[in-house]
Amino acid sequence: MSGDLLVQLLLSGIGMGFIFALIAIGLTLIYGVMNVVNFAHGEFLMLSMYASYLAFATWGADPIVTLPFVAALMFVFGLLVYYLLVRRVMQGSMNSQIFATFGLMVFLQAAAQFIMGADYFAVRGGLLSGVLEVGSLILPAPQLAAVVGASTATGVLYWLVFRTATGRSLRAASQDRQAASTLGINVDRMYALAWGIGAACVGIAGSLLSNFYPVFPRVGAIFVLIAYVAVALGGFGSIHGALVAGVIIGLLQVLAGFFISSQLKFVPVYLLYLIVVLVRPRGLFGRL
Repeated sequence: MSGDLLVQLLLSGIGMGFIFALIAIGLTLIYGVMNVVNFAHGEFLMLSMYASYLAFATWGADPIVTLPFVAALMFVFGLLVYYLLVRRVMQGSMNSQIFATFGLMVFLQAAAQFIMGADYFAVRGGLLSGVLEVGSLILPAPQLAAVVGASTATGVLYWLVFRTATGRSLRAASQDRQAASTLGINVDRMYALAWGIGAACVGIAGSLLSNFYPVFPRVGAIFVLIAYVAVALGGFGSIHGALVAGVIIGLLQVLAGFFISSQLKFVPVYLLYLIVVLVRPRGLFGRL
């Protein structure tokens, strides 16, 4: 195998890896702060992809241009889901929380299929379509944008969580709700913020993904399954772990698809996950 082909494969894997990582980071942030698993996380991704596609099909606005607007829209949607649904069921049992987010997942899937149908829609001829030629290298522009966009978003999120007062409040709320309240932290607001940021993460991922992947009602289920693996592999509640695991998964599935079979490309991912769980059940990293 030539060096150029290897570089192209690695770049494609890193691009997908950062997409997986961004989805997983949104998922693990919600879990890390609230100990709630959002089963509708994949449908948040699906909504952001539909929003990007519809903006392109209706107004000709490229997904890379509408990305900040889609992220903001998903942030607001995350807040609404928390205040209208999640906060109401947090007083109940874990089963109530599971059924609430699972029910939201089913509802959003059914609503998307009812409104948009089961057809596949794709952005054609966007600003990031085609490839970039750097010497003898042929680099796919959408994957390059995914690397830049997802890594930038991840960097901003790291700064917010680990370098700001808001981030310290988020981490305090995740570690001890009672103590955080005693210190004057509005825990309810921190929970809402976690849902908003988590939804914004998949909003960014969906906008980047819509440049090279079609959208349909069940598209979220495909990516969120890998995101769950990334969260468990990296460690539940760990942003560092979600990032590292997402990139590892992206590289592994692209290389496996090339060297083994495209139909079996995720088999090594699940094998790696099983090995890590057996050796280190808590994942590669700890919590927030």
